[in-house]
Amino acid sequence: MEKHRIYTMSFASVYPLYVAKAEKKGRTKDDVDEILRWLTGHSQPGLEAELESQTDFETFFATAPRLNPSRTLIKGVVCGVRVEDVEEPTMREIRYLDKLIDELAKGKAMEKILRA
Repeated sequence: MEKHRIYTMSFASVYPLYVAKAEKKGRTKDDVDEILRWLTGHSQPGLEAELESQTDFETFFATAPRLNPSRTLIKGVVCGVRVEDVEEPTMREIRYLDKLIDELAKGKAMEKILRA
């Protein structure tokens, strides 16, 4: 089975789109980074290193320091697909991130986004 195109895309190429989506709705780059740190366990310098090294999505999630166990509480629909129903692990991680960014852009409180 052929890999989905997003797996080989550099995370750094999509990151500015996440930030732009958040900023368009009055949120900040720091909010996006907080979500990414929560989801992946990266420190801020670790996250910046991943962006600088142009890591692809598959590697970004495969080498994350500690995927947050609470991420399985993320439910809902992204691009017409129910996040909790995505079976392929890497795609599910990408959809989790997409859902969190959507919630951020919709003005949801950070403690709810981070399932605190």
